[in-house]
Amino acid sequence: MPSSELLVARIRGEYREMPGLRLTFAQACRLWHMDAAACASVLEVLVAENFLARTASGAFVAVANQGPAPRAYGLERIGAITPRVRRRA
Repeated sequence: MPSSELLVARIRGEYREMPGLRLTFAQACRLWHMDAAACASVLEVLVAENFLARTASGAFVAVANQGPAPRAYGLERIGAITPRVRRRA
């Protein structure tokens, strides 16, 4: 089983990849194939770090304004991609 640090990093990465991700506790356990105790421990760490917040309905969501992902995860901040717009003649 991966260490708790690896699980925290993995979950943090998934929330960064999917900014609108909202998961209940049960959904998080199923998504990451963790038992309730392990899942609660990892989610508590992320809430304590102020990376995640719990909504009034009990869902876990990423806190806004997280900034770029740390280099430790192999990700670099990439500038916004501007879509090309066809100009009409």
